Amino acid sequence: MFPLTEENKHVARLLLNTGTCPRCIFRFCGVDSHAPYRLPYEELLNELRKFLETEKDELILEVLNPPPKKIRLQELEDRIDNVNQNGEGRLSVIEDGSIASRNSNLNVCNVCLGILQEFCEKDFIKKVCQKVEASGFEFTNLVFSVSFPPQLSVREVRSFAHIKLYQSLSLGRNDIVQLKEAYKWTTHPLFSEELGVPIDGKSLFEVSVVFAHPETVEDCHFLMAVMKALNKIKEEDFCKQFPCPPNSPKAVCTVLEIECAHGAVFVAGRYNKYSRNLPQTPWIIDGERKLESSVEELISDHLLTVFKAESFNFSSSGREDVDVRTLGNGRPFAIELVNPHRVHFTSQEIKELQQKINKSSNKIQVRDLQLVTREAIGHMKEGEEEKTKTYSALIWTNKAIQKKDIEFLNDIKDLKIDQKTPLRVLHRRPLAVRTRVIHFMETHYVDAHHFRLYLKTQAGTYIKEFVHGDFGRTKPNIGLLMNVTADILELDVESVDVDWPPALDD
Repeated sequence: MFPLTEENKHVARLLLNTGTCPRCIFRFCGVDSHAPYRLPYEELLNELRKFLETEKDELILEVLNPPPKKIRLQELEDRIDNVNQNGEGRLSVIEDGSIASRNSNLNVCNVCLGILQEFCEKDFIKKVCQKVEASGFEFTNLVFSVSFPPQLSVREVRSFAHIKLYQSLSLGRNDIVQLKEAYKWTTHPLFSEELGVPIDGKSLFEVSVVFAHPETVEDCHFLMAVMKALNKIKEEDFCKQFPCPPNSPKAVCTVLEIECAHGAVFVAGRYNKYSRNLPQTPWIIDGERKLESSVEELISDHLLTVFKAESFNFSSSGREDVDVRTLGNGRPFAIELVNPHRVHFTSQEIKELQQKINKSSNKIQVRDLQLVTREAIGHMKEGEEEKTKTYSALIWTNKAIQKKDIEFLNDIKDLKIDQKTPLRVLHRRPLAVRTRVIHFMETHYVDAHHFRLYLKTQAGTYIKEFVHGDFGRTKPNIGLLMNVTADILELDVESVDVDWPPALDD
């Protein structure tokens, strides 16, 4: 069944005569079913012409005691001349009272610039499918997005202004409010309602087509600016600046590019770091790499290869210094893999990937490796200030000590300390005084100048500074509490108390 009704006939005829393609006519008439748009263009055009065939095309004015025909035509000409005073006189009123376009014989649509003509046909769809197949992406769901030249929005408004004028002069029975409701379907960016693929659930794979017109190739970047301007301009001012309806273009739009991209995939786990000469992330100063590798690289290099991703973003629950080991159950981490080509993995394949990472280096080990959602990563950052960490530190004192000299530390609970931003990180962190809590301490005597201190602290506590005081910037500190000069020789992270990601049965 043809999607237009008798009430649409006058608007459809007007648009067709001014050079508008059938699919754009459907949009202006509020046809919201996908099926008609999928028919071949020639078939749509022929069916539209048949639909518009009538015994006589006349303007019908539904008013009481209508004025003579000559007066009505003169009024119509005057109104149109006012609207098009800066235009090129594209409209003429013919003898029987209908409006026709001097450019109606042109093939390229004066609204969509040919996009809904040539690029909705099977040949172009095949090109898109070939591009997708050649891209080598794995995917389940598909999103098809389209970017248009901003001038399409201007052309839509011009056509709507033309229809509105015609309606107000000749079709009193068709309410302007209804016309506005129909016009909502034509407003950018709702072209995608016809071209897009409706899907359920999360969309991961996107095919993006970017169109441009030879006259305005560079204006693709200014769509939002054009839309804002159109929303602010008054209708009468718009009609003075732009002839209505828009002229038919000489050339069809072209496709600048067809891009395929996959949404990011997220991999999480926990890592142990056993080296005291390995940074968490690449250590580069003034463009010069200081150490040959990092925890981030030892893990992500394997993931990039297996997932065939373009790049990655690494995040973790805190970080340790280059000379600090991370032991126990490890530190939670997550890696965002950008534009991966392979995304389907079994749990066994992920387990084998974890084993491959662990065999590649003796500096790190990974556990609980798994695929997670973007939303799940938020659990890693939740309670950043409230979570706790447990450390083991080997401490040196300048004065000789006995076991009894350190036992009092075992009795201290929930000690509040004030830490001014340490000198060693002042170049990359703002100057501030932060209050942190040492929940408990446990000492193990080693010899006259050494003891090991186990302590559980609030996240964000600078342990090294708590030991040596950082020239008085951390108060109190171990040296101050013991009345000695203390320094830290070794530091290990024993546990990061974040219950994420879920532990796996390895």
